[in-house]
Amino acid sequence: MHPFIESITKAQEKHWPSFRSGDLVRVWVKIADVGGERTQAFEGIVIRIKGQSPTGTFSVRKISFGIGVERTFPFNSPHLDKIEVLKSTRVRRARLYYLRNLSGKAARPEERENYGTSAESAAKTASHPLPGKGNSPEKARVETAPSQR
Repeated sequence: MHPFIESITKAQEKHWPSFRSGDLVRVWVKIADVGGERTQAFEGIVIRIKGQSPTGTFSVRKISFGIGVERTFPFNSPHLDKIEVLKSTRVRRARLYYLRNLSGKAARPEERENYGTSAESAAKTASHPLPGKGNSPEKARVETAPSQR
């Protein structure tokens, strides 16, 4: 690409939080209303990310009154106000088109565990009450009397 075009795209590039396919996001979209402009939230699961930040798009799917609704947003759209990542989930694919055929609880991917910094996960294991998880076995052992018949 020409250096001049690269400089223009770098200047126009927006910085969004990092998210992946399967994450639950809330996208705030600017909508032209009769009295002016307002923002509206579109909350759903990211089913696809295509391309990189300046020229890429991402698709979000939600269920509204029992009907599946999908919207594709360009990363560099002037209509995007902000993106919030609500929950990160564990999926094994990049394209989650199979969610279109699922309904109810089956259409919700499982939440990703240990999703945080290593310091947070180390603090969780250090405060865990079971033996072998950071505490001594004496603290976790509970003395019980044998049952009398």
